[in-house]
Amino acid sequence: MGKGDRRTRKGKIAIRSYGNKRPHTVRKAGAVKAATAAKPAAKKPAAPAAKKKA
Repeated sequence: MGKGDRRTRKGKIAIRSYGNKRPHTVRKAGAVKAATAAKPAAKKPAAPAAKKKA
């Protein structure tokens, strides 16, 4: 365990990779919920079906 271990933060830094142990951005617990709740569902209303001629 150490510089060669891909599962540890020290190992991720040594091999220059990212993952769960070394994320790019620091997320706050409240910010994630607020961001997802603030986005309203923006859907266009469905177009009416074309009527068939008999």
